[in-house]
Amino acid sequence: MFVSARSDYALRAMLAVAAAASRGGDGDGDGDKVGELVKAASLAEVQDIPLSFLQGILLDLRRAGLLHSHRGADGGYALTRPADEITVGDVLRAVGGSLTTVRGLPAERAGYHGVAAGLTDVWLAVHGAIATVVDSTTLANLLTHAPSAVSTDAPLA
Repeated sequence: MFVSARSDYALRAMLAVAAAASRGGDGDGDGDKVGELVKAASLAEVQDIPLSFLQGILLDLRRAGLLHSHRGADGGYALTRPADEITVGDVLRAVGGSLTTVRGLPAERAGYHGVAAGLTDVWLAVHGAIATVVDSTTLANLLTHAPSAVSTDAPLA
């Protein structure tokens, strides 16, 4: 798995918006507790992300249904659902597509023959392990520094 700057920035932005939501706020008047609206410029400054790059990321997150955008002088961004219902995997897929790629293709599309035929199973297992971790780690877990439900005690190579 390669974590691109885009993926890293998206997660950092989502965590900042989630932190604002946890502070509460009046929301958007529909009864949902969306918390404080966060402006793109503020996210860019606090997280040290180029604003023009961040705006494209925020658009992808909005299109994926992870963020609401509110226009106007008091506008900004808010989560569409609670931080404990949005996973790292949701964010990664929203901005990067497949979690694991082989030569630019999703792992399930990597085809081999002959002596390399077993590689497909390896890449699918790697994909499954990554998905297990990122799909069980929520924004709320990260905000409280709580470990995900997945054990990461496996030795690293």
